[in-house]
Amino acid sequence: MRAIILLNMGAPRDLDEVELFLKNMFNDKNIITVKSDLLRSLISFAITKSRQKEAKSNYAKLGGVSPLVEKTKLLEEALKSEFEDDEIFSIMRYTPPFAKDMIKELKDKGVDEIILLPLYPHYSTTTVKSSLEDFDKWAKRLDFTPNVRVIPPYYKDSSYNEAIIHTIEERISIDPKKIDLIFSAHSLPQKIVDSGDSYQEEVQDHKNILSKLLKERGYEFRSTHLAYQSKLGPVKWLEPSLESVLKSLDSKKALIVPISFTLDNSETIFELGMEYKELADELGYDFYEVASCPNSSPLLVEAFKGLIDG
Repeated sequence: MRAIILLNMGAPRDLDEVELFLKNMFNDKNIITVKSDLLRSLISFAITKSRQKEAKSNYAKLGGVSPLVEKTKLLEEALKSEFEDDEIFSIMRYTPPFAKDMIKELKDKGVDEIILLPLYPHYSTTTVKSSLEDFDKWAKRLDFTPNVRVIPPYYKDSSYNEAIIHTIEERISIDPKKIDLIFSAHSLPQKIVDSGDSYQEEVQDHKNILSKLLKERGYEFRSTHLAYQSKLGPVKWLEPSLESVLKSLDSKKALIVPISFTLDNSETIFELGMEYKELADELGYDFYEVASCPNSSPLLVEAFKGLIDG
């Protein structure tokens, strides 16, 4: 029996899970890269305590649950309709369903073939590596030895990029020549990139691929940018920040494309759609739109079907 496993970071399913989400994320050695487990645990405790109240407030504005929860379920259902003979599961890194629990279920079902699909279009040690290590760790501990195939990062896949282009087209309601197009990616500490993480290079490459595709479709934007969001703490992060790019533009018309996410989540719906919308309003923007992620669109499902069958 074959199972297709979607890997993602996870998200709170209710406000009570916010603390668990933060605690597990900042205890991840790929996120907090200090060598000492004790020091990492102390850092995680401090960050969780300092961010928990604000994070709960933000999730409350989203109805008390991350959009990622519903988007993941919808994607699972869409894939089930395409792969009726396979088991479709999700494994999350920081919130349930955890690898250790899902692997027990996979063993009970007699699954002997696994396709792992990390839902990250670009590679990073903080995402793809972390999720794959977590699965491998629990598979070994639970003596689970199926044949495993891993779908690599898919930002170059033509069908996947068709899905992104469609989300951009849905948000163009005025002459593109008047719009500054901003691809926004989740930021990383500069030291992680400097240590060999390929994320920044792949995101830049993806921006270039999408820009070329849009031009081939006849879309001419006023300008095109790559910016980074979600900086945390005092260390140096990837630049330029989305805030600085928005402040630098004088057209006051911007279309934001969340390039580093496959499914909408709090960072697209709340951060881009609410927080940065408020900043754009303060800066005098009269056009500010955020493209959705591909989510469970037919185009994304088609792209994933090609990757899985390929």
